[in-house]
Amino acid sequence: MSLERFRAVKREETARLRALAERGAMPAPRGGVRPDFLAALRRDAAGLPAVIAEYKRASPSRGSIREDLTAAEVARRYAEGGASALSILTEESAFKGSLRFLEEAAEALGAACPPLLRKDFILDPLQVAATAATPASALLLIVRLTPDAALLRELREQAESFGMQAVVEIFDEGDLELARRSGARIIQVNARDLETFRTDVNAGLELIRRCPPRQEERWIAASGLSRTEHLRAAAEVGYDAVLVGTALMEQPDPGAALRALLG
Repeated sequence: MSLERFRAVKREETARLRALAERGAMPAPRGGVRPDFLAALRRDAAGLPAVIAEYKRASPSRGSIREDLTAAEVARRYAEGGASALSILTEESAFKGSLRFLEEAAEALGAACPPLLRKDFILDPLQVAATAATPASALLLIVRLTPDAALLRELREQAESFGMQAVVEIFDEGDLELARRSGARIIQVNARDLETFRTDVNAGLELIRRCPPRQEERWIAASGLSRTEHLRAAAEVGYDAVLVGTALMEQPDPGAALRALLG
């Protein structure tokens, strides 16, 4: 599924949210202080980057990955396995996700729940408002989906007004320029081209070498990372965290796979 098809799907989603808003039926923002996603993006005592472990049932490139484990069960296993934060796929059409998975993960872990990232294709303020009604500490903004620095800034600032943070995903130097113009402080480099689904981990390593993080930025490496040596390589070039999904979810026990990844 191309980004343009995701835009079309999300236009339908935002139309449904707009109808709710017009009736005054949008869910209210969640109260209380959310766990600090940015603070979780720190390397451990051994120098390995923080791991954002992802609950991912399916993908456009792989089809079904793992549908027999609930978000609650995987969240518990990831927390026990040493995850610094959790990423929850909520996109329904291709990833078989749901917003309710954020609630399920948070309820399973209670006060011990690490920060949750809502991973979806977000391009409208109504989607940000809907995210604020969940326990998410952060949401994903993709530069390739919304290649407009002003809109990215608007969505990021809206998220922050609800006590959330925005992870701004890039693929190349042009995306990075737009992300920085939008004021992004959490930069995620996706080694997978979202149009072709081709993954090149080395491209992500080279990008951070060419464009070192600024002092106020935290960088996350995503896609194609499946071994401990991948984590070490990411840390060596400056990544603070890595996001790992398929490599964990396709294993019999995602939590045990996470522990092995962390050495």
